[in-house]
Amino acid sequence: MTYQASPSRYDTMAYRKCGKWGLKLPAISLGLWQNFGGTRDPESGFEILAHAFDAGVTHFDLANNYGPPPGAAEEYFGAVLAREFKAYRDEIIVSSKAGYAMWPGPYGEFSSRKNLIASCDQSLKRLGLDYVDIFYSHRFDPSTPLEETMGALATLVQQGKALYVGVSSYPEKETREAQLILSKMGVPLTIHQPSYSMINRWIEGDRTIDACGDLGIGMIAFSPLTQGLLSGKYNRGNREGTRAGETNSTVRASHFEPNVLDAVANVAEIAAARGQTMAQLALAWVLRRPEMTSALIGVRTLDQLKENLGALNNLDLSSEEIKAIDAATRNGQLEMHPRPQGWQR
Repeated sequence: MTYQASPSRYDTMAYRKCGKWGLKLPAISLGLWQNFGGTRDPESGFEILAHAFDAGVTHFDLANNYGPPPGAAEEYFGAVLAREFKAYRDEIIVSSKAGYAMWPGPYGEFSSRKNLIASCDQSLKRLGLDYVDIFYSHRFDPSTPLEETMGALATLVQQGKALYVGVSSYPEKETREAQLILSKMGVPLTIHQPSYSMINRWIEGDRTIDACGDLGIGMIAFSPLTQGLLSGKYNRGNREGTRAGETNSTVRASHFEPNVLDAVANVAEIAAARGQTMAQLALAWVLRRPEMTSALIGVRTLDQLKENLGALNNLDLSSEEIKAIDAATRNGQLEMHPRPQGWQR
């Protein structure tokens, strides 16, 4: 039976503008990094995607290298779009990115014009689409002039291959420069996608979040749960049965330092006092900032999705609760500021 979306799908989700621009995103968006690759059971994967859309999650975030293997997530989502979501294409925001290693040789990564335009073309083929709604430069590339990188993004808009463009993990200075370059080409820098969480606040210290607020650029935070750490699933460092326990895990060892785990335990007490799970509190905390358009979640199971969506039932944080969270996490902050070649996801 062909999927039919719930008629009540827009009843409970909040939609927020991307800065000063007309594009709106759901408060919670779904990312397909790692959890929708070639090893994903197609049926359980679609169950998650369908439930998300039925709950008003209209934005699905991808990148050319999402898998595993690289490209698999776009292929999977493209098949779902063609088979189940085709009638709803105009209700869905699809984003993709390029910048990390995707194919061999000097043109297979970073942010040259050659890489970005070729990557976008490849992504469109895997997705089976004529255009993506948002296309990002996945990381700042110090070896390529920003004029070249932003020029490539502008070309994709002018060619109709992307409706909006953004940057991911760009520091404050480069964000401002990218916005200025694009504006001179008549193309807005609509959105910035940085990592951001209670224990990863580099965009505050770097003032990237202030730059986006000043310039009217929307923001969508990835890893608002710090790759699951703020879900409580690691239980004082226990990694058995989790992504962090897998071979070649992308979860850093620094996430399990005693001071970080102490901070997580402190946050759990605040969440319990609010009648929320720690994951729900973590999402509410990210979304407290007016500059933040959406929080980008990644889930393996339907239960995890339902829990995350439950954050929408209580997004309000009092000034006292914010102060308590600041105190609880002060000694457990991670240093995640993008390095010269971009923060490695």
